[in-house]
Amino acid sequence: MRQGGRVVKLSAIRSMGTAFLLVSAMVLSMASAAFSADDNPEVVRLALTPSHNPTALMEVGREFGAALAKHLGRPVKVVVASDYAAVIEALRNGTVDFAFVHSVGYVYASREAGARIIAVDIWHGKTSYTSRIYVRKDSGIESLEDLRGKNIAFVSPVSSSGYVYPMVMLIKKGLVKNRDPKTFFKEAFFAGAHDAALLSLLSGKVDAAASSDLDPEQYREAFQKLGLSIDDLTYVAETPPIKEAGICARPGLDPKLVESMRQALFAMNAPEYKPLLKKLYSIDGFAPARDEDYDAVRDAVNLLRVPLPKPK
Repeated sequence: MRQGGRVVKLSAIRSMGTAFLLVSAMVLSMASAAFSADDNPEVVRLALTPSHNPTALMEVGREFGAALAKHLGRPVKVVVASDYAAVIEALRNGTVDFAFVHSVGYVYASREAGARIIAVDIWHGKTSYTSRIYVRKDSGIESLEDLRGKNIAFVSPVSSSGYVYPMVMLIKKGLVKNRDPKTFFKEAFFAGAHDAALLSLLSGKVDAAASSDLDPEQYREAFQKLGLSIDDLTYVAETPPIKEAGICARPGLDPKLVESMRQALFAMNAPEYKPLLKKLYSIDGFAPARDEDYDAVRDAVNLLRVPLPKPK
């Protein structure tokens, strides 16, 4: 899942914390109110984490929920949360039953809320991807060491391919010290979205950008409209595979319901749902998943000590 936002310095993140928590709490409160207004015990509640315009996502989310309900045999109510922290809290307090989560989000959903993954997204035909550190072909940068003292655009502190995995790689190679990117780079920024990070690189605002192996091609057409070409990019490093995002279930649900939801998601792999899944999260479908599939993500989160913002 890809989240939008603006470019901010890493050093500015702490000052944004209070506003972040207030917004998370407000949106979570709205979600809880929406669910509590429906006392029907048959309703299955599904949370979406925003990746683009929340209003547009809500519209396609309702369509997805209606299609899912046909296979589940029960009504599905969908809500768009403010961010992954709000999703985790909703899973923990039981205001949602199932939720879309990215890989780092799932690590915290399992740890903090006892959630368990039930299906993984298929994206571009795969259930995993990698992170790359991109540079411009004309920059003269040919290795990671060449980036010492340069500027880099990351995506967000909780982005697997846009921060966590590339940072772990840099730490393990001995380039970044004390988990501080500024021990290697001159400046590091959070662009807020994968396309924004790559755009910062293509437009010459930074010397490098971290994003997934599939993102440049995904944004080819959008960048062409801006007179920019992803063919001007190359990469100087690539991480091991990262497990894709997926759907998890809160603890305490009837195992029969969890299995029914799993089978309903697999039924959405039928050709007639392809356009809907593309509109929802640009995915191809769903595949089986296991909790242990995310152990490598857990190791990366623990090494980097990725913070967990909590709504209040």
